[in-house]
Amino acid sequence: MEIRHLILDYIKQNPTCSSNDIHQGISSNKSLATVKRNISKLRDENLIIAIGRGKATRYQLSQNYTILEPINIDEYYEKEIDERIIKEQFNYSLISTILPNVELFTQKEKEKLDTLQNEFLKNISELSKFESEKELERLSIDLSWKSSQIEGNTYSLLETERLLKEKETAKGKSKEDATMLLNHKEAIDFIIENPDYLFPLSVSKIEDIHSILTKELAVDRNIRKRRVGISGTNYKPIDNEFQIKEALTEMCELINKKDDVFVQAFLALILISYIQPFADGNKRTARIVSNALLINKRFCPISFRTVDSVDYKKAMLIFYEQNNITSFKEIFTEQFEFAVKTYF
Repeated sequence: MEIRHLILDYIKQNPTCSSNDIHQGISSNKSLATVKRNISKLRDENLIIAIGRGKATRYQLSQNYTILEPINIDEYYEKEIDERIIKEQFNYSLISTILPNVELFTQKEKEKLDTLQNEFLKNISELSKFESEKELERLSIDLSWKSSQIEGNTYSLLETERLLKEKETAKGKSKEDATMLLNHKEAIDFIIENPDYLFPLSVSKIEDIHSILTKELAVDRNIRKRRVGISGTNYKPIDNEFQIKEALTEMCELINKKDDVFVQAFLALILISYIQPFADGNKRTARIVSNALLINKRFCPISFRTVDSVDYKKAMLIFYEQNNITSFKEIFTEQFEFAVKTYF
């Protein structure tokens, strides 16, 4: 086990302990200096806090710990669905109390994302309008394909390109698959043409995006009025229409108050999926809304092209079950970097 995990486990079992206590208490041959360096890093990552000063300094887990605790995704899924100890019910305090007070990204993560965004701005400043639009079109096709693939669509990327550019449907594929892809492209085109439409974010605007994505598909529109289950987990979303609307409204208020665009986009991505406001199409809606918030502020949109669909779902389920963002935050950061490096 990594020393950071040993330190966190020790503090969890022994609140308000000193660095000497931690050094002596963990099963490690690391020096006290090494332990102190790791303690300092954990403080920088907002996982632990220091109480007191000098020799009287004691450490305890921060309020952010549950949200930001490092989780080994492979170890987590070694347990079957009914063996995992999870938060089965919707956590109302997550949006109202916890997330407003959590620093989602560490300073190091912020610096990396800001550096990538500056690279994006430099790159597009050197492109002509035609070149920029061409790259955005390429990203839009990739996003339509991957977002649909995550939901089980069977079109290949090449088939998707033919469909969206030439309206040529693929042989042996269902009409529903083609419609899903065409709807994705329409939704992306809409947010590109109307970059400020979704901000400030509101429930009705999220419903508008969902309506575009589910057009001509056998999916109920508007906020659902019945219970919905999620494959692969025992997490149960809210099943009351009025509570769903209330949670969505609180989510919009939270996002609108945030100044950091990365935080806004990330919160939309995870919380629309967590609330599950619609009978179907929730994660698709989340990805489009998240990208709309990025595009509104001239930030690089994300295609998610290289993310593994299973990895995406696993990271999302960990958020549902533990309210932990570490795995999904890694996907978000990696895919933002991929988009900057690949398209512009």
